[in-house]
Order: sequence, then C-alpha cells, then structure tokens
Amino acid sequence: MNREKLEVGELSSSLIHKEKPRDGVVHGFSGEEQDGIKTTSATTMVVLSTSVAVCGSYVFGTAIGYSSPAQTGITDDLGLSVAEYSFFGSILTIGAMIGAVMSGRLADYIGRKRTMGFSEIFCIIGWLLILFSKAALWLDFGRMLVGYGMGLLSYVVPVYIAEVTPKDIRGGFTSVHQLMICCGVSITYLIGAFATWRTLALIGTIPCLMQLLGLFLIPESPRWQAKIGKWKECEASLQCLRGNNADISNEASEIKDYTEQLQRLSESSVFDLFQKDYAWSLIVGVGLMVLQQFGGVNGIAFYASSIFISAGFSGSVGMIAMVVVQVPMTTLGVLLLDKSGRRPLLLVSAAGTCLGCCLVGLSFLLQEVTPILSLVGVLVYTGSFSLGMGGIPWVIMSEIFPINMKGSAGSLVTLVSWLGSWIISFAFNFLMKWSSTGTFFIFATICGLTVLFVAKLVPETKGRTLEEIQASMNPVSLER
Repeated sequence: MNREKLEVGELSSSLIHKEKPRDGVVHGFSGEEQDGIKTTSATTMVVLSTSVAVCGSYVFGTAIGYSSPAQTGITDDLGLSVAEYSFFGSILTIGAMIGAVMSGRLADYIGRKRTMGFSEIFCIIGWLLILFSKAALWLDFGRMLVGYGMGLLSYVVPVYIAEVTPKDIRGGFTSVHQLMICCGVSITYLIGAFATWRTLALIGTIPCLMQLLGLFLIPESPRWQAKIGKWKECEASLQCLRGNNADISNEASEIKDYTEQLQRLSESSVFDLFQKDYAWSLIVGVGLMVLQQFGGVNGIAFYASSIFISAGFSGSVGMIAMVVVQVPMTTLGVLLLDKSGRRPLLLVSAAGTCLGCCLVGLSFLLQEVTPILSLVGVLVYTGSFSLGMGGIPWVIMSEIFPINMKGSAGSLVTLVSWLGSWIISFAFNFLMKWSSTGTFFIFATICGLTVLFVAKLVPETKGRTLEEIQASMNPVSLER
C-alpha cells in the first residue's frame, strides 16, 4: 500500500478563502506582512491575549513565592511544627502533578481559554481556603488546589501564546511566561516582607481575577478551533489576532491543510507518543525538562540563603542580589529569543549553569580559602538559568508537538517537569548531607550534558510556523 510523508512543502495554500470576521469581534491593528503570512509586528490583540495569558504565569510565581515569607506567620498563628509546614510547602508540587496529568487532555477537550479559566477558579478557591484557615488541614487543602491550578497553567499558558502569535515574535512572547513567573516570585517576596500571611493570600487572588475577566476580551486559539473542525471560528480568531487589514489566507490555509492531514489518523492516545514518528519531539521535549530540573535549579533556590550566609552575607541581601540578577537576565532572554534563536541561548545558558555549579562546588571544596565563590557561583547560575534554561524548554515544548498529539505530549512533559522538581526538592538535603561538594559537581555534570544534548538534538525553531516545525520533526505517514 502506498504511503506518503507529510512534509512542509506539501502544505496547500488553496483550501481556505479569506473571510471577514464576524461583527462584534474586537480587532487589533494590522501588522506588517511579507509573502502573505509573515507578520513582523504584534497587533494590539496579540499583545492583549498574551498579557491575559501571562496573568496565569504570575499566579504561578506567587504560589511558588508564598511559602517563604509566610512561614513565620503561619507557624506562629496556627502552631505548625517544622514538619507540618514542610508538608504545606511541598503539597503544592503534588497538586501541580495532578494538574499536569490532566492539563493536555483538558485543554484539548474544552479549549485553551476555558482551561485557563477553569484553573483560576481552583486557584481562587485555594487562596481563599488559605486566607480563612484555622487549622493545618484546610491550609494544606487550599495549597493543593492552588498547585492543581498551577499544573494546568504551566502547560496551557505557553501553548496558547505559541498558537496565537506570529512566527517571527512567537519565541519572545512565549518566554514572557517565564518572566512573569519570575516577577510573581520576586514581588511576592517583597510584599511578604511587609504584609501578613493572610493578606498575602488575599493578594494572591488578584491576578486570578484579572485573568478570569480578561478571558472575555481575547479570542480562542485558532489552531485549537481548527482541530475541532470550527473553520469559520478559526478564521475569525485569526483575523482578529492579525488585524482587520491583514491577509490571513495563506496562514489559515496552512493551518487547515495540516490539521486535515492529521485528522485522517485515528484518535491519538498517550501510547501513540512512543511511536517512531514522534520520537524526536518526545526526546527533545522530555529531555529538556529532565535536564532543566536535574541541573539543580530547585536545590540552588532552596539552599541559596544558607549559601549566602556561609559566604558572609545576610540571607536577605543575598536574595535581593538574586532578584537583581534574575529579573534583568530573564528580560534579556525574552528580548534575544527571536533574534539569536533558541539553540544559541540554550547553549550559553547551560554552559553558564555548569560554570555556576562548578564555582559553588569549589567553594565547598575550598571553603576556608574562597567562600566568596559561593556567592559568585549562585549568581552566575541564577543569571544563566534565567537567560535560557528557565523559559526556553517551555517555549520549545509548545512548538514541537503536532496538534493531534499536543494534549498527551503536553501532559507528559509537564508531569515530568513537576516530578523532577519534587525529586530534587526531596533529595537535595540528603545529597548535601552526603557531600556538598559532590552534589554541586553532579549538577555541573548534568548541566554539561545539557550543552551536548542541545547541540546534538534540539532543533532551531526561530522564524518557522508551528506547522513547518511539526511537519519537519514529525513526518506523519498517511494512507493514500
């Protein structure tokens, strides 16, 4: 039986005719176009859609940053032991893993917008339970609900942004997800220095409400609408995103042709991910998440205060130094992503984290001679991680899987990320008791392997449409 490969050059441009969007849809300003579909500037609607989506990223950051400034207040007011508070902090990750398992399928079933709204409802309920808690049980339940919402948001936010932004600015816009997580953590630390833990929980509901209201103003992902066969809605959303005067016929045709090719296949399941057709995407998506987490990011973050103290600095001064490095470097990564490309930033970032871990390892090895190395090492690691390894794996995850596999693949990749986070968080203290020097040299080795992994396996996705990326990485065999 004859079979053919779905390649980029086979995508037809004649299946969809340009139609005007329905009345009442909010439109942005048109961007520049070349060759029909190349939009080099963001419309107002793309900016608004991204802004609403990354409110979820900020929620993500506030949830991560909450437990540190709230610790003293909660333990004093509710009489929690160290073990009980540790459980409160860690149950966030358990909730996130549950959300991660459901994230892809839920986003495929009810859509990207509804999934964001659904997650925010759980986050709001969780924050309110924390706010009014009088006992550890309700405190933990609220924290787990916030974690569940985080697990959903960590997948659907970058995927939605990638699916609505033009190819020339997609990387920078998608990486704003990581920037807003960073801002959420930093601002929560700052507010937590002055506000009570209950006030901080109440403040946590504000970005949730902002996203819920904002979802009424933005369109659904046109690629998701194409996937479920809503072609007119797909064109209307695409026209809304590209502007009234933009010619969307080629882009809409490419989306439709590629989606129709994929729909000839049987309904996908998580087991279909392990076919050879998807091997490259799966190795890249899962591999980057494993290397990101096992490179020691949570270990560095959790141990940073102690490291700074051992170097002769106060913990608070050290944390401020981390924020001063982290936010600008994350911003720099956002600005460079669509100019330099994904691979160069990942290579520089991974090499920098390797150097940072080596410096911290040396500081423990030569502690009496060069304690300042610990401070320098942590700052080098933090800045390098923020430049690329923090956000780019999520950008690439949102780009490399075809629409028929994105739900299953996204759930798996997001689960791997949260599971890796939990493993490192749990094992870090045991590793440090075994050997502080050895722990950081292990992290340095993994970061060094990341450089090789990126150089050999990670494709450059800058300036390519999602359909081009997915067709080249996942050549789907179709019967004639």
